[in-house]
Amino acid sequence: MQQNMYSVVEVEKFIAEGRTLLLAGEEALLRQLPKGQWIGGTIPYFITPSEGGAVSQDKIFVTDISAVTASAITSVYDQNGLGKVYTDAEGSGFSFIILPATSPAHASFALNGPNYKDFGNRPLIGWVAGVHLSDLGKATPKVFDGSSGAAYEQEAVVMHVTLPPGKSVEVGIINIFEQGDGDMLTFAADGFSCTDVMVNGVKENFAEYITRNNLDTKLPLVADYYGALVNISFQSVDPGGEVKFYAPVFTGIRYKHAKAVSNYAASFGEQLRKSNLDGQNIVFSCNCILNYLYSELEGRKTDPFVGPITFGEIAYQLLNQTLVYMEVHDI
Repeated sequence: MQQNMYSVVEVEKFIAEGRTLLLAGEEALLRQLPKGQWIGGTIPYFITPSEGGAVSQDKIFVTDISAVTASAITSVYDQNGLGKVYTDAEGSGFSFIILPATSPAHASFALNGPNYKDFGNRPLIGWVAGVHLSDLGKATPKVFDGSSGAAYEQEAVVMHVTLPPGKSVEVGIINIFEQGDGDMLTFAADGFSCTDVMVNGVKENFAEYITRNNLDTKLPLVADYYGALVNISFQSVDPGGEVKFYAPVFTGIRYKHAKAVSNYAASFGEQLRKSNLDGQNIVFSCNCILNYLYSELEGRKTDPFVGPITFGEIAYQLLNQTLVYMEVHDI
């Protein structure tokens, strides 16, 4: 499978050849591309095959899925239409989704995804588009529908892909975190922020609790979602006020602060080794911007994984501080 950085001119050539592409790069670059069978999202951070972690504002990261695509349909969903993402394009092998960070579609998918009709009946993988960290609050993340050439900042773009005969898809998650031994934390409302938390059933101001217990906010909250460990990463803590997250907390779910990681980068490397993947069947992968920052991945490789560094990962639902990947196997 082809995954690498290319110039606009090179990507134009791939599109002209009729290839099916998943693209990541700066908005100015994606806007130059002709119409074709591609979708894309904005981000300038990548794990590249040659340099490892890198920032690039003059090249596009290309994932060429032509070899595993019999046909593809691109759809654009607003926050209300996303509930059909699993029921649309019935019979396709998998769906690939890109959401713009902080958009209504992002919020709706994060809060409601696990309750969508037919949730999980077909592999759904993708990522959350973002911007250079120095442009936060100044530039807006965008997603692109290559079939029309249109860019969107409020909606999600999805490519429903039909596999060639004899192929199957597997979606995987690499998460270095597990629940710690501390207090049980629950929340009174679903959302990306909270003021209060229930600590072992007793209501407290969460920001004060974090400060008093000296919680390391580089470590996420971890919930056991029916056997899968899911991270909720901290965005900001306002002393005595609100705590904001990069993914929503849910009522009825029990959270714990993650077990301390002695060496973030080493732990991540160990999980990659444990995955025991040779990379031959990996069609796509993406990694979280928080992993990139906290693991200091710039200039470092995460073999066999390459791809965009994202503002959120999607493996059926929204994830944080994980690496997600998709393999295609011969049946």
